[in-house]
Amino acid sequence: MSKKEYRHVIQTKDGKWANKKEGSKRASSVSNTQAEAKSKAIDQAKKHGNTEVRVHGRDGRIRESNTYTRKNDPIKTKG
Repeated sequence: MSKKEYRHVIQTKDGKWANKKEGSKRASSVSNTQAEAKSKAIDQAKKHGNTEVRVHGRDGRIRESNTYTRKNDPIKTKG
């Protein structure tokens, strides 16, 4: 399994919402609404797999956190 990645949905200084990979200097995308930024972060998390999306409120505190796995991973079964 690959190392867990984190994506944060945070409000920018100008009031927009950024989808940013933890440790990166620049945002992957910037949206006008939190819902848009969250949707983009979830899409990227599902593509990469083993990614936790953390949605921050206007105060910067984490409001919501969910982990996403790849859709295309085969089901692991015994036998």
